[in-house]
Amino acid sequence: MDTLLWYVAGSLAALGTLFVLLAAVGILRMPDLFTRMHASSKAATLGAILVLSAVAVRSGDAAVIVRVVLICLFLFLTAPVAAHVIARAATRTGVPLSDETVLDELSEHRKIREE
Repeated sequence: MDTLLWYVAGSLAALGTLFVLLAAVGILRMPDLFTRMHASSKAATLGAILVLSAVAVRSGDAAVIVRVVLICLFLFLTAPVAAHVIARAATRTGVPLSDETVLDELSEHRKIREE
């Protein structure tokens, strides 16, 4: 049974590390702030939660499990809000979109604010 927990914890940690690496690559490769923010907020949050889950599985201590659950809930609640606030601030301050952007649904909103 103990060996199974090592495999489960190792798999969760490896998968979480892969998602964090994916978030880092997304930040480096994406063309503008909005797509970078999307890559970092989604993949990094999932990666952190998977790594924390690996810690909880391997620890087996009730106090550690409760802390991990609380931290995961905190991440689930704050990461989307933080990403939304950053995107809204960037839109309001006029951060340019990438030249590769096909559709800008807020272009009308930006024109109204400029007048």
